[in-house]
Amino acid sequence: MFTSNPFATVPAFISPAIMQTYIVVMILLVAMGTIYDVLHKKSARYFRDNMRKSKSAATRKVGGGEMVSLAIKTAIVDVAASGEFCNARRRIAHLLTMYGFLAFAITTAIMVFSYPTPATSTPAILSQLWHIGALMICVGGYWFWFFIRADVAAEGSSPFRIMRADLFILSLLASATFALIWSYLQATGNTWATVIFWLHVLSTTLLFGTVPWSKFAHMFFKPAAAFEKRLSAANGSRSNLPAPADKPETFGSTRQQPRHY
Repeated sequence: MFTSNPFATVPAFISPAIMQTYIVVMILLVAMGTIYDVLHKKSARYFRDNMRKSKSAATRKVGGGEMVSLAIKTAIVDVAASGEFCNARRRIAHLLTMYGFLAFAITTAIMVFSYPTPATSTPAILSQLWHIGALMICVGGYWFWFFIRADVAAEGSSPFRIMRADLFILSLLASATFALIWSYLQATGNTWATVIFWLHVLSTTLLFGTVPWSKFAHMFFKPAAAFEKRLSAANGSRSNLPAPADKPETFGSTRQQPRHY
């Protein structure tokens, strides 16, 4: 199961060209959904106005070298290490889900485009990363959904209370869960494998097709917001605000001031 390419048997009922077209369509849906979200919520104008206000209120000029340094810190601290989370459990769950999604999505595209049939021998590492990515999504996602969510952990709400903003995490969990079940049933020769495959496709389509109504687009906005915050702190335009409780580089050892974007 973990060393076999589950997509290699799909050509028995779907041609590789259709599978590859599906991947391209999903990428286009994400791009169009993100553009729609930016235009509808005026996110681009919001960040542009914030940058303009920050520049006009600056007490010192930030040079090019410092700007690059801020961008690198944003990429490492705020993006790669999810430094915006002050809760260690929430950060770990987010990192598991984020890196699991990246591994899952990238290996899916590679296997569908480069190794679409049994005749093309798939490197075992690709299949292993695909399964590990799906497992990471499930561990991080279900942990967050049932035990870490603020309305469940702090407010005592039911974990089965669903809102429109939950589309992203629920469709992502469904896609990864059905993918693992499909792979297992396929490996054991179970006749239900095809049914589960279509459920995997349906949940994946829901994931990428509902970008304007879910939190999917936030992954593109957060780096911009984090960079703008660091730039404002560096040029002195945030000097009139209270100082944060801890340094932004401190991870988990002490509580940080919550950051909301």
